[in-house]
Amino acid sequence: METMIRDDVQALKHIQANLESCILGKSDEISLLLTAMLAGGHVLLEDVPGTGKTVLIKALAKSIHGQFRRIQCNPDLLPTDITGVSIYHPKDEVFIFRPGPIMTHILLADEINRATTKTQSALLEAMEERSVTVDGETHELPKPFLLLATQNPIDFEGTYTLPEAQLDRFMMKFSLGYPDAETETRMIISQSISHPLDGLEAVSDVEQILSLQQQVKQVHLEEAVAAYLVAITRATREHPSLYLGASPRATLALVQASKAYALLQQRDYVIPDDIKFLAPYVLGHRLILQAEARMEGASVSSVLQSVFQQVKVPVRWEK
Repeated sequence: METMIRDDVQALKHIQANLESCILGKSDEISLLLTAMLAGGHVLLEDVPGTGKTVLIKALAKSIHGQFRRIQCNPDLLPTDITGVSIYHPKDEVFIFRPGPIMTHILLADEINRATTKTQSALLEAMEERSVTVDGETHELPKPFLLLATQNPIDFEGTYTLPEAQLDRFMMKFSLGYPDAETETRMIISQSISHPLDGLEAVSDVEQILSLQQQVKQVHLEEAVAAYLVAITRATREHPSLYLGASPRATLALVQASKAYALLQQRDYVIPDDIKFLAPYVLGHRLILQAEARMEGASVSSVLQSVFQQVKVPVRWEK
């Protein structure tokens, strides 16, 4: 790719190789995570315990030499436990801001649906504005800032469902799932010798990630491909099986993700296949099925497949 510096290409390859050495057999999911990072978006990982979510996120932080913090979202977690608090210093007679764990490059919010709605809302400003406000004073977050939240899909007691407004702030939602038998065998053999994170080394830094995020903005989106993308999101708003379709924010998120994915593939232009690959992960958690459609066995995935069949793919465009 002509617009990418050779060092940046190598850095992306090394980061991906690092992650694939820690989480075996999950190349697509790793590509999604890197796409979200390059696009400056946040990720919701919905999966059962023990599938490697935390290892994957720690591996990413180590690979880019970024600051990493983890919060366990329990019901007694307060908003100030995340954002930080101002403490009065009697000697100087001033309030001093003590930053919370959100002041980091990569924040893992473990089991976010166990936190109360008030605590969940404390993340909204950080996700959207890249800043937090404490006692009327705004504090900028480090750049880049990436929130990776996890939630358990099978545990409902003591949990608080994420509201649609907050779900809409996550660029992507996906799961790792269980490995196949061959991959799991390789995993237990390799981890019986050492943990994959032990020997992991940084292969990039946060400054290079910021540079790559700027390059994402330069990726070309042809008008015909943009019209195809918009047709997909608009079709979800008119689909009879959906109560709630994709918002304009979802359209913008799909644009940014498609550009980032193209860059990850070492292209300086978006193709329709990028959009079709990413749409289920970018749009899926934003769509709500009609009750009747749900009772008839429809799913968000099946609705999106019908949308793809309905919307005509541009067969030719000029780069």
